[in-house]
Amino acid sequence: MARTPSSTPPPPSGSKRTSFLTNLMYISLGVLGIVILFSYAKNQWGFGSGFGFGGGGGYTSVPQEVQIKYIPADFKPNIDEENALVILKNPYRYSREFNQLVYDFNQSLLRHVSNRMNLSDSLKNLVMEEYENHHPYLKRLYFNDFVALQDTSAANYESWYATEGIQAVQLLNEVASKYSCYLINQIMATILKTKDGSIYVSGRQVDTPCGVALTEGLAPTIARLKERAVIDDFSKSRGLLEERVEKVIAELATMEVRDRKGLNKQMQTKIWGFNVSTTEVEVTAMSIMKIGFDLQKYFDIQINPNKRLVMVTLPEPEILSHEVYPRVDKLDIGWLREIDDQDFNKNFNALRRAFREEAFENNVLQKSKDQATELMETMIGPAIYAISPNYDLQVRFKRSNTNAIDYEEEDFAGK
Repeated sequence: MARTPSSTPPPPSGSKRTSFLTNLMYISLGVLGIVILFSYAKNQWGFGSGFGFGGGGGYTSVPQEVQIKYIPADFKPNIDEENALVILKNPYRYSREFNQLVYDFNQSLLRHVSNRMNLSDSLKNLVMEEYENHHPYLKRLYFNDFVALQDTSAANYESWYATEGIQAVQLLNEVASKYSCYLINQIMATILKTKDGSIYVSGRQVDTPCGVALTEGLAPTIARLKERAVIDDFSKSRGLLEERVEKVIAELATMEVRDRKGLNKQMQTKIWGFNVSTTEVEVTAMSIMKIGFDLQKYFDIQINPNKRLVMVTLPEPEILSHEVYPRVDKLDIGWLREIDDQDFNKNFNALRRAFREEAFENNVLQKSKDQATELMETMIGPAIYAISPNYDLQVRFKRSNTNAIDYEEEDFAGK
């Protein structure tokens, strides 16, 4: 008997594909929902979110003593912006005030982080007491790093270009960013009970204690100081237009550095991401720099008959004068770009700083010391030999506004 074909046709292949895609979409939505729920639960109840002070990882079972939940708090810096700028511009003159500025600022950071972490009053007091153990060495680190980065002999030039205060604030930001995280982590890890060096923080968009200090404490403070510095720099640069200074100087120049540098800068104007206009500025400058000693700061000659020694003490070498002669070699202005005075001033000041930075990198200060020693032997040596051929000459250098000398101090009066 012949088999007749079935009257029901097979389902088309397109319906199978549609069913598969529908199931796949449902599965994807389900997985996405699970991920969202898990993320929400993690933020609310903190499944496995831990911050490490010393390299510890997260954990699902969080002890109660290491749980922290941030609460809102306003940062209240105990800093007078006007006085702070004066201190930062003259760190040697106001060294004690500089140390107090560091003390007040670090305590403000610690107080804010403690408030955000909702610590008890007893723990907040312990945090402040713990800082007293760190401040003696931190104030030295802050001061040494700050003065090492600051070119104190460039104050007049920075004032002329209206950048003296801004430069000082930027240096403070650089130094404070270097030590703030270490300070916060060290103190919080000492005061709070941790598990493997970690604490647990719950809530949404949480941050580390260090991140809270930098973003909510340091950054706003630096921003306010910069706003104040812009006003002061502008006022001081305008005041220089009517300032004529005549004064007596006593300087000993031992090195002269001549250099030439160029700077090429392109400024583009873009519309919807496409460059439609380009302005190119090329500036060349010649620099004449003299390095030596300001004898008005310090100059002393002592004679020790017992040791048959003549000691000449000079101040630390510095840049006595720096003349920069800029020249615009190329000025190609695009049709949608205008050049203002700030563009030129920034280029001129950038070249001036480059000359000074390169001079310091080439160790001109040490070369100036070597030349001063030879010069003292040439000038004073014959006079000493005329007194007695058995006397020796020694030259040493004293840091300005301090009692520090670059080698071991000797008592000439009593020996």
